[in-house]
Amino acid sequence: MYSPVMSTPRTTSERLVEATRELLWERGYVGTSPKAVQQAAGAGQGSMYHHFAGKQDLALAAIRRTAEEMGAAAEAVLGGEGSAYARIEAYLLREREVLRGCPVGRLTMDPEVIADPELRAPVEEVLGRLRGRLAEVVQEGLDSGELRGSLDPEEIAATVVATVQGGYVLARATGSRAPFDSAVRGLLALLAAT
Repeated sequence: MYSPVMSTPRTTSERLVEATRELLWERGYVGTSPKAVQQAAGAGQGSMYHHFAGKQDLALAAIRRTAEEMGAAAEAVLGGEGSAYARIEAYLLREREVLRGCPVGRLTMDPEVIADPELRAPVEEVLGRLRGRLAEVVQEGLDSGELRGSLDPEEIAATVVATVQGGYVLARATGSRAPFDSAVRGLLALLAAT
């Protein structure tokens, strides 16, 4: 749902977290080994275990940071200026690395993350906050008369999130962003018709 802006992390701890974020997005939790993290971060085993208790602790820090950035990126658009429709449109049309998929949504397909309540919590929390924020924007549109009164804000919010996440899956399956763009255009057309 976002594209991280990679700055050059200064501390070993920051390099480890950033390397883990990238590897989780690329390989998932199971495919992210401590050795791969250390190599990507240019850090030794001792440095990793000095800063983090182990793979789970490091992954949790990385997942939390990814979730925070995803939430902030969504809020920057949804909390901006314009009508409810314009803000939802801006959220749906914002720049994304569609063929890489969503770094948070991808974690929901990782059995190790889903089975671990601590690792799953930031994923669940950010997706819940996103749905809640989208529902607030829809409610604003209903209150102003911009959107049709028969819409349920929570259902529309879930539909927006499902369209984005499903669009990522379709794009990755075909190796083309066209299905993602088509899903977004379809949802926007439905919302514009209200």
